[in-house]
Amino acid sequence: MSEKMNGCCKKGPGYATPLDAMAGPKESLIYVTCIYSGTGIQKPDYLGTIDVDPSSKTYSQVIHRLPMPNIGDELHHTGWNSCSSCFGDPAAARRFLVLPSLVSGRIYAVDTAKDPRAPSLHKAVEPEEILEKTGLAYPHTSHCLATGEILVSCLGDKDGNAKQLGFLLLDSDFNVKGRWEKEGQNPLFGYDFWYQPRHKTMISTSWGAPAAFTKGFNLQHVSDGLYGRHLHVYSWPGGEIKQTIDLGSEGLLPLEIRFLHDPSKDIGYVGCALSSNMISFSKTADGSWSHQLAVSVKPLIVQNWILPEMPGLITDFLISLDDRYLYFVNWLHGDIRQYNIEDPKNPVLAGQVWVGGLIQKGSSVVVEAEDGSTYQVEVPQVKGNRLRGGPQMIQLSLDGKRLYVTNSLFSKWDNQFYPEVIEKGSHMLQIDVDTEKGGLKINPDFFVDFGKEPEGPALAHEMRYPGGDCTSDIWI
Repeated sequence: MSEKMNGCCKKGPGYATPLDAMAGPKESLIYVTCIYSGTGIQKPDYLGTIDVDPSSKTYSQVIHRLPMPNIGDELHHTGWNSCSSCFGDPAAARRFLVLPSLVSGRIYAVDTAKDPRAPSLHKAVEPEEILEKTGLAYPHTSHCLATGEILVSCLGDKDGNAKQLGFLLLDSDFNVKGRWEKEGQNPLFGYDFWYQPRHKTMISTSWGAPAAFTKGFNLQHVSDGLYGRHLHVYSWPGGEIKQTIDLGSEGLLPLEIRFLHDPSKDIGYVGCALSSNMISFSKTADGSWSHQLAVSVKPLIVQNWILPEMPGLITDFLISLDDRYLYFVNWLHGDIRQYNIEDPKNPVLAGQVWVGGLIQKGSSVVVEAEDGSTYQVEVPQVKGNRLRGGPQMIQLSLDGKRLYVTNSLFSKWDNQFYPEVIEKGSHMLQIDVDTEKGGLKINPDFFVDFGKEPEGPALAHEMRYPGGDCTSDIWI
């Protein structure tokens, strides 16, 4: 928030350090991207505001919906115009939530300052302008920069080919400035990214070609080279690719990437969806970057599924602000895991909870145990509701004690793996976290059912707090 908004004359948005952020106010609202694109419902996607204050009369309810002016956007990941990287700038304000539309190529800026409980649309950056000035399409991840600019990863060209992809740079008024990376510095594929200024480095990941993933997942496309397995190491802020790291068969479909929050640290992680591994990376003595396998989720031998083996499919993860715990989801298996990473290269399982998945009791899919028997996993109901789909996006409270979960990945993939989520809508849960000894437990009093939305069942994806969080704020 700006000096005028918070009464302070010396500080900009966010917090001076990650530990300061942990002591910030408890969340009372969460913004959630809600999608109709790909569901068959011809309505615009919207930004939902969820009341997460247990003392409120509207606790665990959608209290506001901001529909976008267009149909077919597929809102996906979001970011802020300013965050803790701008903490030293008293003129900066965390006011606008940036909403890239993965399918349409449009980017929205939503004003959350006028009324945080009822955000309003501020501006739309049209795909035609982005294409004309940069050649980029399929915008995905956005991060604010200490300069006041906004950086957005783009995954392909207008035809969905993984060429001419790169990074879009917007100014503080959401005007297209151009491309961030140096000319000719194009990665093999794009997806997420994280920068670490003290180490003069940005690292990006690689999902795949939009022409492939927008049609649903096809394993043949992996063999055809339409999905990624590389990390791309850029100079920061120069924009030159200094190193391309081939993660090999252990690193298929590297999606989310996070450095430790302590900006002095040179260690981070990437979640590799198809191979279902968490891989750590760190800086070496010569300034290059190395990687190693940190956590591996074994595929399950199953019956009555499309393949004889089912990967966990790690689609999202995050790190607590004190760099003590790492959390990730297995979208297909249905569990959320908590690992102690006080020894960053040797994570230790500290908690696990089942919140859906393809192998829960009542599913047609069964798991074959090593002794030849079969089993399914017991998944509790929440407020009388059977949990649909599997855990996908997660967001942690600043103090690390509450983990929020939604279960839509991408409409085409939802329809392929969890058609009941398309039919009945997705939902949002809260997981209580034991931050002392470790442990995860479903909060039985919190359940947001997006299957009961006024315009029909919706798909809920990424979550943001008005005051920032551990997946949008970067410290410098």
